[in-house]
Order: sequence, then structure tokens, then C-alpha cells
Amino acid sequence: MRQDSRLSRMLHVLIHMGRYDGAMTSEMIAGMLGANPVVIRRTPAGLRGEGYVVSVKGHGGGWRLSRPLGELTPLDIYRAVGEPSIFAVGPAYDVPGCQIEQTVNATLKDVFNEAEDLLRRRFADVTLADVAKGFPDLAGRYGKECAS
Repeated sequence: MRQDSRLSRMLHVLIHMGRYDGAMTSEMIAGMLGANPVVIRRTPAGLRGEGYVVSVKGHGGGWRLSRPLGELTPLDIYRAVGEPSIFAVGPAYDVPGCQIEQTVNATLKDVFNEAEDLLRRRFADVTLADVAKGFPDLAGRYGKECAS
């Protein structure tokens, strides 16, 4: 997965997990995301380390939430996936000795830091259950509505 899409993909997967009755296999998740199951198997590791998901062994095994969606926020997941860069735009370091570039970079750094702080606060104010409210009941479909 691209670093810049990990947060949105994990939110997507977690909401499906929260709405699915049982454990979701890596194959099920990969089918939803159009990804390779091997990549998917590695992805929830950080979430497991934070106690957000558990792996279930054996027949019927896979991944499931260890907390309800109402207890998870995008900020939790953002932190669990390694706090990827929020903005693709950033300071340039083409001419490090140029005072104008240094001033522009310092200003942009302050602006981006303020924007990231605001976004983190908003991430903390919404739960995954809030996001999931906008979806119809899809019990038993485990993401078929997302498959291409």
C-alpha cells in the first residue's frame, strides 16, 4: 500500500470489520481493496500492537476488532499506522543557502504544523462508528459492495 493511503484504507477495513459478524480473512480484505493478501497480512500488525484488532487462528480465523467502532478514532489509527505525512506539499530544499527559501520553508513549516494539529484534533473528535452511520446495513456482505 502507498504510505499516503494507509490511513484511509485502514479506516475502510476497520469499519467493514466492525460491521461483519466474525473474523475477516486476509483474502476477504484483499478482495475488497484490490490488493494482495500477503500485503494485507502484514498491515494490521501495528493495529494489533495497539490493541485495536486481534488475529483469530484456525478454521474461521482472520482479523476482527478488539474494540467497538465507537471507541476508535481516526487519530488512533493514524498513530497506529506510523503517522504518515498528512500533506504531499511541503518545504523545498533546492537552495539551502538562500535566505528567501529558508524564510518560505520556515513559514510553510509553521502553517503545516498548525494545519496538522487542527486535523489531529478533528481526528480525535470523530469515531469510526460516526463514519459507519452513513452506510446501509450490509451484514454478511463483508465488502462485496467495494469489490471491483
